[in-house]
Amino acid sequence: MASSSGNSSGSTQIQNSGSEEDLQQLMDQRKRKRMQSNRESARRSRMRKQKHVDDLMAQVAQLKKENNQILTSVNITTQHYLNVEAENSVLSAQMVELSQRLDSLNDMLNYINTSNGVIEAQDLHTCPDSFMNNPWNLMYLNQPIMASADMFQY
Repeated sequence: MASSSGNSSGSTQIQNSGSEEDLQQLMDQRKRKRMQSNRESARRSRMRKQKHVDDLMAQVAQLKKENNQILTSVNITTQHYLNVEAENSVLSAQMVELSQRLDSLNDMLNYINTSNGVIEAQDLHTCPDSFMNNPWNLMYLNQPIMASADMFQY
């Protein structure tokens, strides 16, 4: 009996060690599967991250392009504004000059109409601010208006 009990305990031990080896192999196999699964998951994560970075880089490039287009548009609009402002200054100067000419011509017409077309020397001195009192003004009566954008510095 002793030998049978020894054999029986020895065979149980062999079965246990076989079971332990199987269990160890099973655990090793699961561990390898888990490691492989983790590697695949990490690879997919890196791929998603790279795609996200690539998408962001494409978006940055697109936004830079749009920004350059907007800056170009702003520069063109600013140039047009400056051109219109310069033209407006020229037109304002011409308006002032033409208004002064019109006032002078109206003064002359009023004087001619009230004096029946006769200009006397004493009448020229009665209105010292009159356009006609300055002989230098007479040569400018029929001159063209020569205002330009170059006259005005900003």
